[in-house]
Amino acid sequence: MNTGENLENLLYHLAFVISRQSDQVLQERLGIGFSQLKIIQVLQEKPHIQQKEIANQLGQTEASISRQIKLLISQGLLQSLRRSEDRREHITTLTVKGERYADEARQIVESYHKPLFDTISQKEHDQLLGLLSRLHLQICDH
Repeated sequence: MNTGENLENLLYHLAFVISRQSDQVLQERLGIGFSQLKIIQVLQEKPHIQQKEIANQLGQTEASISRQIKLLISQGLLQSLRRSEDRREHITTLTVKGERYADEARQIVESYHKPLFDTISQKEHDQLLGLLSRLHLQICDH
């Protein structure tokens, strides 16, 4: 299949390949996957967020997020606490180890993909980022 036939296919293919490569390098170096990193990043941005909100933000099911969170808890990267006001509700936070992994994972992914992004100029990078950000806002606001 020629992925350059249309913009949608090209964007999908690039996202898929970059995600797969990120997953592979993270598994090899840290023992976590890209999906788990995305959960860690959400928790880094918004500590004490509910699992339901994580699922909504990442466009995944609550069941999928719950499975990933249990795995991250077993690895000592997250902790889950019951809310005192509502004992049925769990709040998940990063551990110190989780914070360290978040920073290390970001550096690993950035350095792995640096050669790819070095093929475009800073101006092209900024333009691409602006266009993709605008499309992202458009699709996420609807």
